[in-house]
Amino acid sequence: MPAIKVLPHAEYCPEGALISAPAGTSICEALLDNGIKIEHACDMSCACTTCHVIVREGFASLGEAEEEEEDLLDRAWGLEPQSRLSCQAILAAQDVTIEIPKYTINHAKEDH
Repeated sequence: MPAIKVLPHAEYCPEGALISAPAGTSICEALLDNGIKIEHACDMSCACTTCHVIVREGFASLGEAEEEEEDLLDRAWGLEPQSRLSCQAILAAQDVTIEIPKYTINHAKEDH
């Protein structure tokens, strides 16, 4: 089972975290299942950028981004070459390290 190392984020995960999830799980689902309440305003339907993460290690192990995801990522705050929407980034067998950006383009937080 792959591990996800979450780098510290002042609001969502102040101490950082190390969690695991089965291969085939999205990073967003894994975070939510482990109490890390990352924003996901579109309910993980690839329609917004609120679940944007930067994959610091293990980027190549994730499935390739579809064109729809890449188009949305162009609007994400703090976009980097290793950026993914966590709802679309599906875990394989390799461990990953992610960073949740400080900001999103969302003006109001959703309570999921």
